[in-house]
Amino acid sequence: MTIATSLKQAAARLERHGISAPRLTAEVLLAHALGCDRVALYAHPERGLSEAEQRRYEAFLRERIQHRPTQYITGCQEFYSRMFHVTPAVLIPRPETEIVVETALRYAGQPRRFLDVGTGSGCLAITLKKEWPHAAAFACDISVAALHVAQENARRLEADVHFFCGNLLDACGPQEMDLIVSNPPYVPEEELPGLPPEVREYEPMVALRGGRIGTEIYARLLAAAGRVLRPGGWLITELAYNGRPKIEPMIRECWSRVLFERDSAGLDRVLALQKAGRQDAPPRGTCPGLPGGR
Repeated sequence: MTIATSLKQAAARLERHGISAPRLTAEVLLAHALGCDRVALYAHPERGLSEAEQRRYEAFLRERIQHRPTQYITGCQEFYSRMFHVTPAVLIPRPETEIVVETALRYAGQPRRFLDVGTGSGCLAITLKKEWPHAAAFACDISVAALHVAQENARRLEADVHFFCGNLLDACGPQEMDLIVSNPPYVPEEELPGLPPEVREYEPMVALRGGRIGTEIYARLLAAAGRVLRPGGWLITELAYNGRPKIEPMIRECWSRVLFERDSAGLDRVLALQKAGRQDAPPRGTCPGLPGGR
């Protein structure tokens, strides 16, 4: 069977099973089975597949038909023009999270120290470290398995990020950071059963479940960030598509600027808060990896 025939048949099969973007999915999985890029598929559409290649492709197609995300099959996902390794231990990076990066680059200036809370694959911490090579980058997660994935991505992408296991900002002392970024869990309990099977059955619940109404973690994060940030520092965090009305009542007087950034659909998806005061005192060191840290 040739590449062209395999793609045609696979795309039709995926479509029958209700898989989104069936042609693109067929191409990505075939390229993965052949160990090439998608361009090569069109450069040689007449090329025949060996029996071993057909078996690999069939296995990948069966996994996708069972709603296993394509990114977990291939083990990778692009984020901010870099390829990140992903496993079921971490959320698959999404375009909305790139807005966190863009917002940080727009408002945070040149931070000396920043922290990514709930780092998952490490996509935020690693991307910002590549953009700010002279900044001290820190990232934490409650999941040890997620930290292993993030550390592998940092090594492969040559990003010097200090990772540690921690719950939100519990390990950090007062006024340590110039910037905190986060994509915390924000799906309310009642919405979890309605998530697509690709998300509900495969992505880590610890990174999705946001509590009864989806904002419980934000209340803790905002309170802790006010303590950990230096005066003039920024907290930049992703929101649910309907999160703004729930979050606004939590914003207190310690924040001098409150900004919301929209996604391509015009929805408020990122919250940026600047702590009141001037950045003049040096940060203290109690966070793991910081000078004087524990």
